[in-house]
Amino acid sequence: MEKTFYITTAIDYVNQKPHLGTAYEKIGADCMARYKRLCGYDTYFLMGNDEHSINVEREAARREMDPLDYCREMADVFTGAWKALNISYDDFIQTTEERHVRAVTELFARIERNGYIYKGKYEGLYCESCEEFIVEKDLEDGLCPRHRQEPKKISEENYFFALSKFEGRLLEHIENNPGFIRPKTRENEIVNVIKGGLHDVSISRAGVEWGIPLPIDKGHAIYVWFDALTNYISALGFGGEESELFEKYWPADVHVIGKDITRFHCVIWPSMLMAAGMEPARSVFAHGFLSLAGEKMSKSRGNILDPEKMAGVFGADGLRYLLLREVPFDKDGDISTQSLVGRYNADLANELGNLFSRTLAMISKYLGGSVTPAPFDGGCGLHGVLSDAVAGYREHMERMEFSRALGAFWPSIQAANRFIEEKAPWTLAKDETKRDELEAVFRELLAVLRTAGSVLFPFMPEKMSAMLGRLGAGDPSLDELPPSESGAEGLSAPDPLFPRIQEKPEEIFKD
Repeated sequence: MEKTFYITTAIDYVNQKPHLGTAYEKIGADCMARYKRLCGYDTYFLMGNDEHSINVEREAARREMDPLDYCREMADVFTGAWKALNISYDDFIQTTEERHVRAVTELFARIERNGYIYKGKYEGLYCESCEEFIVEKDLEDGLCPRHRQEPKKISEENYFFALSKFEGRLLEHIENNPGFIRPKTRENEIVNVIKGGLHDVSISRAGVEWGIPLPIDKGHAIYVWFDALTNYISALGFGGEESELFEKYWPADVHVIGKDITRFHCVIWPSMLMAAGMEPARSVFAHGFLSLAGEKMSKSRGNILDPEKMAGVFGADGLRYLLLREVPFDKDGDISTQSLVGRYNADLANELGNLFSRTLAMISKYLGGSVTPAPFDGGCGLHGVLSDAVAGYREHMERMEFSRALGAFWPSIQAANRFIEEKAPWTLAKDETKRDELEAVFRELLAVLRTAGSVLFPFMPEKMSAMLGRLGAGDPSLDELPPSESGAEGLSAPDPLFPRIQEKPEEIFKD
């Protein structure tokens, strides 16, 4: 039976351009999608834009544009950024698409038929930036904790989803499905929220035109979060005549989201699906946030980094590697231009890039570009460290621990560089009687490089494809790693894989 893997990211508001935090999430999800493809899974990777938002409507009005035209323009901005970062999504959903409207309408109808929708009056607090109703106990100094602004007091008649009826079912689901919420700290937070009592949530707004009309009351539009969450199934054709993708890939294996929207994905979304008689996603992974030199990135501080501009400095692959190496994906982490440049030059230019360049240059110079194939096994000096590195890498990748996966594999790169110094192939090359020993040295180095090309491919797909091509190794594959045989022919000295960054860190991002 074919193995499938369905991975999604949060869809993004289009009232501003993608920023580094947005890119961090997409790069992490893309790394996992590419890894699963290498593991032989039929992988489907979904991204998209969240367009039915009052903030989006306001931004379109500010630009004197029709909201739909504005959303189409911003879709080009977002997909352009993801192309620049080599994000390999299979579908890009926009919530203004007809297929999405159809799915939202169908999901609402199922929940309503099952008796979990009712009309009532809401009186309380509403944050316009979050587009979320907030209870007073969740405020910080009277302000929304996410946007640091005072919510408005509103009173209006809306339609409600009976979320309170799902407390027991949610707790049971979490208990019976270890790993449903990752990391564990997020699970603990959600369990405490549920045990503290769930309130029914408003799922409509009266008199709002920019949104999907409520099927049972055209005077209301469906509330943005009910609308947005449905994207995960609307992109698979749910509610339409062609739902083969839904039948094949649902339930999702993992929703990759920011830690600030766990309540929507771990409480409201699974409850909506249960209410409709459907299976929830298998897991939700809530990544941490990036800060810059100890400060939260924000427009007001003027320290938001443009991911496309950063890719222009480090290369798309360099940026992908740096973000996933510097910051554990399950925790908050701090970066700086100094730390990124230092890591790039140390890991990529000096260690991996130098290993690749030196090895091929010496094979070309000393052996005419060819190394006779022979077994690579436990009798080889680098076999043990490479085997351990691959095992550690696989273990961490399965848990989306990208920084730890790279940390587990990198000792094999460092060991290979030490191996060159210890074996001194430039000395062996002077003695024709030691040709077999010389070839054996390069055979081990080639095994490390070919393994690195596949293992690091999810992080740096363009550079690793180029490296494997120069090695004559074909497409990346995680089958049979380390390789049981090593050798090569027709090799030549390459251009630098990762040219060293010479600029001072404080200068490279100046306008």
